[in-house]
Amino acid sequence: MKKTRIVIIGTGAVGSTTAYTLLLRNRVDELVLIDANHNKAVGDALDMNHGMPFLEGAKVWAGTYEDCRKADIIVITAGAAQREGESRTDLLKRNVAIFESIITEVLHHNTHGIILVASNPVDIMSYFTWKKSGWPANRIIGSGTLLDSARFRYLIGEQLKIDSRSVHAHIIGEHGDSELPVWSLANVAGTELQISGEEKEEIFVNTRDAAYQIINAKGATYYAIALALDRICTAILGDEGAVLNVSTLLNQYHGVSDVYLGVPCIVDRQGVREIMPIRLTADEQKLLAQSADKLKGLIASLR
Repeated sequence: MKKTRIVIIGTGAVGSTTAYTLLLRNRVDELVLIDANHNKAVGDALDMNHGMPFLEGAKVWAGTYEDCRKADIIVITAGAAQREGESRTDLLKRNVAIFESIITEVLHHNTHGIILVASNPVDIMSYFTWKKSGWPANRIIGSGTLLDSARFRYLIGEQLKIDSRSVHAHIIGEHGDSELPVWSLANVAGTELQISGEEKEEIFVNTRDAAYQIINAKGATYYAIALALDRICTAILGDEGAVLNVSTLLNQYHGVSDVYLGVPCIVDRQGVREIMPIRLTADEQKLLAQSADKLKGLIASLR
């Protein structure tokens, strides 16, 4: 039986936490860590291997890009941190330069896998990866608004005192400030949410700004995004057909085309098998178009 392999490129807080989550949940046979600082990857791999007597025996090592050759999924979490006084466009250009090198290396060794992008701004980096790779868009996936939707569901559950796993609600669009809540479809067991307009606004603002709150408190976010990445990897390896709000290439989706945005998608062994044609109100469609236009403007600045 073929062994499953996931390669994680970038062993900062998000990459190393994702690797540890995959390991704890026994998702994969082989887990490879790659980082520009190879010693950091070596240290993480050694630290995890010391816990193997308590686990189920996955093989973990600090590798090189050659290890991408047999990878089913390549998760990219690498990227530059924003410098003081640096514009978002300048940061974006630096991250694109980093990705240029990473994608070139990956393509030397792998032509069959799925690339899962988590580096920010994730929608633009996913679009760039798709353009650079030349691969079908279904095999280039961004983490999108899966985490945002989880935060949204959690906060709705807290408001209603209901288990968040029983809340069905979506954040779509950019993983960032222009994201939008799809209140028109939010429900619990098919029933309309009993939440006031003021409460809805507070829930959405806390969802949208959650990362800022966490970063102000402890410097970075990594636990929940690691769980989100684990969920996407599990859906792919298990050929689940799970509906997840990942970032993918849109083509006439409520009038939006040629941009990566987070929307509900069916995810299986192919990557994104299908984009779900959810209903949106006129106001929601307008907000989605605005989110797309914002990202297209940033992409144009790179050219």
